[in-house]
Amino acid sequence: MPVKKVATIWMNGRLVKWDDARLHVLSHVVHYGSSWFEGIRCYETAKGSALFRLDKHVHRLFDSAKIYRTAIPYTEQQIMDAIVETIRANRLRACYVRPVVYRGYGDVGVNPLNCPVEVAIAVWEWGAYLGPEALREGIDVMVSTWNRPAPNTFPAMAKAGGNYLLSQLMKVEAVQAGFSEALALDVHGYLSEGTGENLFLVKEGEIYTPPISGSLLPGITRRSVLQIAEDAGYRVKETPIPREMAYIADELFFTGTAAEVTPVRSVDGIPVGSGKPGPVTLDLQKRFFDIVKDAKDPHQWLSFVYSD
Repeated sequence: MPVKKVATIWMNGRLVKWDDARLHVLSHVVHYGSSWFEGIRCYETAKGSALFRLDKHVHRLFDSAKIYRTAIPYTEQQIMDAIVETIRANRLRACYVRPVVYRGYGDVGVNPLNCPVEVAIAVWEWGAYLGPEALREGIDVMVSTWNRPAPNTFPAMAKAGGNYLLSQLMKVEAVQAGFSEALALDVHGYLSEGTGENLFLVKEGEIYTPPISGSLLPGITRRSVLQIAEDAGYRVKETPIPREMAYIADELFFTGTAAEVTPVRSVDGIPVGSGKPGPVTLDLQKRFFDIVKDAKDPHQWLSFVYSD
């Protein structure tokens, strides 16, 4: 989905024109993938524009950088304030927010420590990640031939730019094979996650999701859906899930900031359940959208952007 240009981007403490938001070709991030980022949604709710779980996203950004021994030259509150400032400056009511921390121009060797740490925040209008029909009808996915990395290789808990080279391989493979998304296995052959989404499975009324130890990113939307499911009285198990469960599941769905709550209607050409979004998926999807669209927010997950 193309990015719609807006007026300004926040870079290193100030707003600059969209076309002036540049970095040097010898920046460390260009050569070694040394960046850490977040995807955050600002929704136009029934009570005004609001960011979903802003504090958790920004905290995870700092955690990701910390894993890579990178000190962000701002506080979490300063980054949250800058995100709000950037949305207001571009007069957006609903948008996608991309804060990114990266190593800039300095040494060109692998050692990043002498390269400056820079921060940028971009916002733009963005609809449903996989298309509005995906939320209604579900998507077709394949199990990728690429696996998620083993523990103690790439740190899966860090939302790092370099980690997404694997996601690109998975996504391209899936798209070229005629699928909307890919589903990865972990190093032990258990279900892990999608290219940018966490996975949930429903079998006989119970909800299953892979554990954090399954080489997956601990998603903010994943955590939210776990809470929503618990509030609704569902029984949820975080447990290793064998591949074949995907073929005999009653329901499957992805969660993520971009994907929101997206049903999966088939895996490797095998229909999931009836081949249509199931009742548990649709119930959780509705409860999620009740929060982010209708502002029915019992956990105070929304941060409002404008005072009006």
